[in-house]
Amino acid sequence: MVTLVVGIDNAMLSGNIIIPLISVVLGVIIGEAINIQKGLDNFASWLQAWVAKRSKPGQEGDFDSARERFINGFVTASLVFCIGPLTFVGSIQDGISGNYELLAIKAVLDGFAALAFAASLGIGVSFSIVTIIVIQGGLALVGYLAGNIMTDDMINEMSSAGGLLLIGLSLILLDIKHPRMANYLPALLIAPLIVAVGRWLGIDVYPNF
Repeated sequence: MVTLVVGIDNAMLSGNIIIPLISVVLGVIIGEAINIQKGLDNFASWLQAWVAKRSKPGQEGDFDSARERFINGFVTASLVFCIGPLTFVGSIQDGISGNYELLAIKAVLDGFAALAFAASLGIGVSFSIVTIIVIQGGLALVGYLAGNIMTDDMINEMSSAGGLLLIGLSLILLDIKHPRMANYLPALLIAPLIVAVGRWLGIDVYPNF
């Protein structure tokens, strides 16, 4: 439920909800085409097999069940921890100014969340640290290279699109529906790109209705 509430709150950051909606539609088309979910699942499966080889026989119970639980825990935790506004704003801020305060706050919050997730989703949650390092490190690098190119509007639209993805993730956590949420990730790149292209073309992406 918390993920759902946070997702709705983040989605409201948009100055024009059409932007994140278009981003999600285009994002899932791209994501389905290149099948990001399959790649993430395969990586999680490889990690699970690596862990299983170093575990005592029978320690993880039935292999197929353990494998499914590991993948679910890894993918779900990776997405939850990597698409919140603190990830975007904190990582980019760190890259631009070297200020890691927001990332420190996020680390504490994620630590408590990880304990809750691990209780229900298993050891796969702990391996989401790999994804977090890659995503946050990549965003910090983007912030460093982009400098002041990323405006507040671009970050807000990225966070809003992330909020919509969190709403989708909440459906998985509540066991209501199981969409392939990793395939929606390109939306996070498309949202700020729409703002940038709109400004470049002189289009008012925030019209007064």
